[in-house]
Amino acid sequence: MTEEFLAEVEETAVKPVVAVVGRPNVGKSTLVNRILGRRAAVVQDEPGVTRDRVSYDANWNGRDFIVVDTGGWISDAKGMAAMIAEQAELAIAAADAVVFVVDATVGTLDEDEAVVRVLRRSNKPVILAANKVDDQRHEAMAATMWNLGLGEPYAVSALHGRGSGDLLDAILDVLPEAPPSTYVEQSGPRRVAIVGKPNVGKSSLLNKLAGQQRSVVSDISGTTVDPVDEIVEVAGNIYHFIDTAGIRRRVKEASGHEYYASLRTQAAIERAEVCVMVIDASEPITDQDLRILSSIEDGGRALVIAFNKWDLTDEERRHYLEREIERDLVAFRWAPTVNISALTGRNVDKLSKAIEEAAEGWETRISTGKFNAFLGRLAAAHPHPVRGGKQPRILFGTQAHNCPPTFVLFTSGQLDPQYTRFVERRLREDFGFSGSPVHVEVRARAKRSERT
Repeated sequence: MTEEFLAEVEETAVKPVVAVVGRPNVGKSTLVNRILGRRAAVVQDEPGVTRDRVSYDANWNGRDFIVVDTGGWISDAKGMAAMIAEQAELAIAAADAVVFVVDATVGTLDEDEAVVRVLRRSNKPVILAANKVDDQRHEAMAATMWNLGLGEPYAVSALHGRGSGDLLDAILDVLPEAPPSTYVEQSGPRRVAIVGKPNVGKSSLLNKLAGQQRSVVSDISGTTVDPVDEIVEVAGNIYHFIDTAGIRRRVKEASGHEYYASLRTQAAIERAEVCVMVIDASEPITDQDLRILSSIEDGGRALVIAFNKWDLTDEERRHYLEREIERDLVAFRWAPTVNISALTGRNVDKLSKAIEEAAEGWETRISTGKFNAFLGRLAAAHPHPVRGGKQPRILFGTQAHNCPPTFVLFTSGQLDPQYTRFVERRLREDFGFSGSPVHVEVRARAKRSERT
């Protein structure tokens, strides 16, 4: 575990983070669902179901925190202790506290004790959850977990909820208070996050930008661990780049590193105004690329897509890339794209124009009069289809806010989702919004029987 990696995973989110760790099939995902109060994590009665690490927002007694569900550690005859230590360090690196889950009906195994040694070295608060204590007969078995040396074992039944309240109280006792949100309106340079899956060239891009035209490096305060971000000049414009680069993919560590890279990515998206999504043009577009793009859209941030490693593409690869863009990125056609090479510096200065274009679309506001004139023309030329003998009409519309542009339609009845998407598409044709997601909300007028 390198210091560079620790620096990357330390800043995760503004809420305190609890990592739930343990061997396979001890009930970690079931316990996560119990903590959340809903069935969010996939649960199956066989080991290895949880592979990707997933984080969830949780609340207990008015306190907000994040629960991270981790995959179980499968013992390996070759270097088992080393693999467990590596995974345990990854799991606790982004956490403020750790819930270590053991199976009270089985007792402690060698894998448990190997993880315990790593947890002790971490100096993070550890809550020991002795799971599967479904009735009083298993209480004595839970008490044997004192021998792990982690303090009192909390006897719980994740399946039935027994003892979960005491466990949650113990978790809150060791969690730090949540700092204020890091996404606030700030003056100064525009905040731009460089995001993307590992090994697409985020670090090279930031180094190329900062190395050529860096004006100053500042410690930006107000976040969990004060990460060092870059104030960079690109084509005459000053930007505050939020660094998410530096995590490398290694074959044996890919899932762990990629998960914590995603935590870092999500935190960066929340802090940014514009996200530059870096995609490796020399390789096929992946599901992970699409997940990050969806996170940016769901987060309501402006978007620029940078196809990096253009110097490694030939005519055949570019032909296939065009097909992939048409097939996989059709939902993100509104985002400006730039073909770059972070290694050679090709077109990196063009990022400034794309960022400004996306930011302008993100900040666009349309007057109520102009918007309703647009809706009138649209409804006259393309009225909503008749459904069940009735034809919903748009009565009035307004832009609720910008950043991103969000519109509310007041209607006489529910609109078809296809028609709502049609309104969004025509909004883009008439007003642009290049580089920004556009949200259209429908508020149907209540029926008379509902109003009385």
